[in-house]
Amino acid sequence: MRDRYQQIKSDSELVQLLDQPERELRRYAFQNVNFTAVTGLALKHSYRECLFLSCRLPMGFKRQSRDCLFLPNMGETFGFPNHLYSPEELYDGYIPDQPSSYKNCYDGRVYRHYLKKGKQRTDIKETLARTLHDHSISDCLQDYLSHFDEHKLVGVMGGHGLSRLDKAYLQVVHFSKLLTESGFLMISGGGPGAMEATHLGAWMAGRTDEELQKALSIMSVAPLYTDPLWLSTAWQVHNQFPNLGYESLGVPTWLYGHEPSTPLATHIAKYFDNSIREDGILTIASGGIIYTPGSAGTLQEIFQEAVQNHYLTFGYASPMIFMGKEFWTEEVPIWPLLMTLVERGKYKNLILCLTDKAEEALRVLRGE
Repeated sequence: MRDRYQQIKSDSELVQLLDQPERELRRYAFQNVNFTAVTGLALKHSYRECLFLSCRLPMGFKRQSRDCLFLPNMGETFGFPNHLYSPEELYDGYIPDQPSSYKNCYDGRVYRHYLKKGKQRTDIKETLARTLHDHSISDCLQDYLSHFDEHKLVGVMGGHGLSRLDKAYLQVVHFSKLLTESGFLMISGGGPGAMEATHLGAWMAGRTDEELQKALSIMSVAPLYTDPLWLSTAWQVHNQFPNLGYESLGVPTWLYGHEPSTPLATHIAKYFDNSIREDGILTIASGGIIYTPGSAGTLQEIFQEAVQNHYLTFGYASPMIFMGKEFWTEEVPIWPLLMTLVERGKYKNLILCLTDKAEEALRVLRGE
């Protein structure tokens, strides 16, 4: 007897499974696949203790099932994805030279629905639909990250309001480009500011400094995410400089839907529940966190990560790298505070680095 569910997430996987001679299929989890396209094959089998999440099923199908759970598409604007979003899927319907078209793209429609139903949802159907969506995203995220060395997963935390013209923005871009080219998967909250800089650097990995400068020039006409051309200039870079095979992961949320998700992240895990998303970023970035200049949210993340490292929550401590010596020692003096707490034994196991040099950060992340 199979103890764990085997997941079927694509129509090609479904056909391959249904082609096998075994009549009874037991403990399979079918996610967003179309049985109606292969009705004949589907009805040749019986199904026991299976899960069907947002699947298209032919007439009579359920009569051949026993102890199965069926979770249909609930008719909302959004569904239950069986893979992480791509920029093209999230922004399906968006036309870069028509900024107002955002409201009609997939992301815009879901955000309007989210606001209409209420951020703090009370309707049980809406609650269930959002929970199932986020569960699907978490499941897909786990599958995606399983292909990487966990020590190569590096997160970047920092302010969403950071201007594309700011020195710190350019630092993040260069940090991320170097780390991506060195084999790390860069992860951020997937929004504007320092988050976008993370994905711009990863997107331009493998390209020349001249190409990077051209991309920065294109985006400089809309320095802040509140500028009307912020999203369209990011898409211009996306289209003008096709990705060279390097990946990055953005983890945004519709809670902050007024901050556009960057289309420069190759894989996007967008959530409704921000608490799952915030804790998740710190958890999955087990290779280390780079902290760039930020405000209250970034400070919260620093101490949350420090607790995980102190208690070795995941079996080991991950580097905490503070980018911007002046900012972290004078403007927001977190560095001297942490050093004092470490010296007094209030924090243990912390791997700390304060630097303005990408090469030094790389050495720390490599454990050198």
